[in-house]
Amino acid sequence: MADIYFEKPWLKNYDENVPPTLEYEDKTFAEKFREIVEKYPDKTAIIYMENHISFRQLDELSNQLAAYLIKIGVKPDEVVGLCMPNIPAHYISIVAVQKAGAVSTGLSPLLTPAEMEHQISDAEVKVVITVDLLFGSVAAVADKTGLTTVIYSEIADFLPGIKEKLAKAYIRQTALGKLLKKVKKLDEKLSAIPSVEVQPIKGKTVIRFTDALEGMPKDRVEVKRSMDDLILLMYTGGTTGPAKGAMLTQRSYMSNRMQTLTYLDLKPDTLALSAFPLFHIAGLALGGFSMTNGSTQICVPNPRDTHFLIECLEKYKPNIVVNVPTVFFELMKQEEFKALDLSNLRFCLSAAAPFPPENMKELESIIGEGNFIELYGMTETSPVTCCNPRYGKKKAASIGMPIVDTEFKLIDPETGQPAEPGEPGEIAVRGPQLMKGYYNQPEETANAIRDGWMFTGDVARMDEDGYFYIVDRVKDMVIVSGFKVFTRELDDVLVKHPDVEMAASIGYPDPDRPGSERVAAAIVLKPGVEKSDAEKEKLLQYLRDEVAPYKVPKVIEFMDQLPQSGVGKILKRELKEMMTSKPKEEA
Repeated sequence: MADIYFEKPWLKNYDENVPPTLEYEDKTFAEKFREIVEKYPDKTAIIYMENHISFRQLDELSNQLAAYLIKIGVKPDEVVGLCMPNIPAHYISIVAVQKAGAVSTGLSPLLTPAEMEHQISDAEVKVVITVDLLFGSVAAVADKTGLTTVIYSEIADFLPGIKEKLAKAYIRQTALGKLLKKVKKLDEKLSAIPSVEVQPIKGKTVIRFTDALEGMPKDRVEVKRSMDDLILLMYTGGTTGPAKGAMLTQRSYMSNRMQTLTYLDLKPDTLALSAFPLFHIAGLALGGFSMTNGSTQICVPNPRDTHFLIECLEKYKPNIVVNVPTVFFELMKQEEFKALDLSNLRFCLSAAAPFPPENMKELESIIGEGNFIELYGMTETSPVTCCNPRYGKKKAASIGMPIVDTEFKLIDPETGQPAEPGEPGEIAVRGPQLMKGYYNQPEETANAIRDGWMFTGDVARMDEDGYFYIVDRVKDMVIVSGFKVFTRELDDVLVKHPDVEMAASIGYPDPDRPGSERVAAAIVLKPGVEKSDAEKEKLLQYLRDEVAPYKVPKVIEFMDQLPQSGVGKILKRELKEMMTSKPKEEA
C-alpha cells in the first residue's frame, strides 16, 4: 500500500522536456541575477505603464538602493519589510535587499494594524520600503515596533519627464484602490496618478525612495551569501494564532526556481503578465524567477483592474498570464477579453485557490484548448510543488503531478498511515524547495515537518496516473455521525447549480450529538436570483439528489459576498466565525 507513493506513478506522465531529477546550481539569487544582467543588459526587465526598464537599469538602481541600505546600517540576515503594490520600486527593492545580504518579508497592505505590528515586530524589521499611499499603515504602528527607517516611493516614480510632473500635479488622495482603479491608458489617464503628502514620524528616518538613491554609486554591490542563508521570511496565517514566518533559504527558493522553469519550459523569451502581488509568495515566485531568467514582466499595480489587464493583453501580447481564479472570472465577464487576439498566448496559469472545473471549458474557449494550467503550492515550499503538465494531459479539477524532485504521499488524518490508493489523505511533501522552518517557532516547525516531510493540512486523493485532486483542508473536514464530509467536494457540487455564483460550506457542533458536527453552507446567488425560502428548498432538493444524506447542509445562508483574502481565497475560518456567531435556522 505505501509503495504506491514511493513508486512515483506521476513520472511516466511527465512532458518529454522534464527529467525525473535535476542538477542544481549553487548560485544565490544575487549571483544568478548578475549573470542574467551580463547576458541581457539591454533587454527589458519590467514594463511599467509604457515605460521600459532594462536589466542594466534594474541592476544599477538596485545597486544604489543596496548601497543605501548598507549605509544606514542594514546588516546581513536582517529583515527588510516591503509594503508596495507591483511598481518598479518593489522589483528594485527585492533585488537590492539580496545584494545587501539581507532578507525580505512581504507586508500586505490588507493587514490590520495589529497584524502589521505583529509581523514587523516578530521579524525584527528595522527598515520598511513602502509607497506614499500606504505610508499611513506603516506609520500607525511605527512607535510600537523597532522600526528605524521608512523609505517611500510614489506611483509616479520611474515615469520619465513630463509624465511624472503631470502625475504629481493631481489632487492628492489616500486610497490606493481609488487611485489604481482609475489608471487605464497612461497617455489618456495620466492625471489619475496622485501622490500623498508624507508626514514625518518622530524619532524615525523618513526618506523618499528616489532621494535614498540620489548620490549612491551604481557600482556592483553583492554581499556574499551561502545557499543555506535566508532569502525570504514570508508570513503565512495558521488556523489559530498569529501568522508565522516561513524561513526560505537561497537553496529552497533557487531550487524551486529551477524546478518550475524546467517543468513549465519557461525560456528567457517569455513575456509574463501577472496580477499576483509581489508581497505574496506566488507573486514573488513569478517575479524573482523571471528576474533571474531574463524574462520580461508587465507591472500590474492593481490586480482588480480588469480593464488595465485587458489593455496590457491587447498591447503587449504576453506569452503567459498568471492569476488567481477570481481574476480570471472577472476577465471572462468582459466582452473585450473574449474579443482579444490571444494567438501569442502560450498558457494561462492559475494558483492560490481552486479553479472550478465547470469554468475551465469557458476559459479555454477564449484562450485556446489545452492552454489552461492549474498548480498547487504553499508559502512553506517556496512555493510550487504540484502542477499540471505544460504540454501533456491536463485533468480538470486536478492540481496535477508533483514537479521534478518533489515527493508526495497521502496520510490518513485519523490513522496516521498512508492512505489507500484512490482514498483521501493529508498531503505530505518532500523536496529541495522545503522551508527551513518557522521563525522562532520550534514547536510549530516540529508539528509541520516530520522526518523531512512537510504536512500541508490539505487533503487530497491520487488517481492511477499520479495526478492529485484537492479534497479539503484537514481543519475543514466535517465529521457527521462518524462520516467524513469534505467541504471542498460539497462546494464543487453547489457551484455547479445554475443559480449559484459562489459557495463555501463549514461544520458546526451538533447540539444533539456531542463530538459530531452538522454542515452549513454560505451561498452567493447569481444576479437576478432571489433570496427566498423557495430558493433554499430548491438547492436542498438538488443536493439531496447529488450527495449522500449526511452531506446535505442543515443550514443554508445566502450572502452578498464571501470573505476572501487578498488573492481570492475564501477565508473559511472567518466564514465559520460569521455563521456560528448567530442563531441558525436549520432546514
